[in-house]
Amino acid sequence: MPHVLVLNASYEPLGVVPLRRALVLVLENKAQCLEESGAFMHSATCTIPAPSVVRLKRFVRVPYRGPVPLTRRALFARDGGRCMYCGGVATSVDHVIPKSRGGQHAWENVVASCRRCNHVKADRHLLELGWRLRHKPAPPTGLAWRIIGTGHRDPRWLPYLQPFGADDAMARIDGISA
Repeated sequence: MPHVLVLNASYEPLGVVPLRRALVLVLENKAQCLEESGAFMHSATCTIPAPSVVRLKRFVRVPYRGPVPLTRRALFARDGGRCMYCGGVATSVDHVIPKSRGGQHAWENVVASCRRCNHVKADRHLLELGWRLRHKPAPPTGLAWRIIGTGHRDPRWLPYLQPFGADDAMARIDGISA
């Protein structure tokens, strides 16, 4: 089922919801459709264009936005789909300081890796191998990462996510899918 980007009344991205939920918001006059997906939803009496981006009519206060969740998809987007050791195509996740040696499962310690490098590194430190990271791992920032990390994306969303740091994130994801 397609997904829809939901914006606050201030055009701040809030999240991604299934098409059915977005349609209910529009039909109950709680949101307005800003972009249509090109598809149509049919009922017994009418046909409605399916939304791709909706904006809530009333401002919703979001009390606290914690850090961007660490997911495999978001990690690969942050690292551009490339191995942080050799630059090849990443297919696995590696802990820079192995968990068996006290490393944490956190943005600062997790990188995308190709299968070969992950296997060779195993549970050793980079200094033991004489390896270096291409970039220092850090948590991604910006509201757009919350949307991109879900794995749902639509090119029609980009103008609404650009002010919130989507250019870099979308370019990295496009590098993965290319």
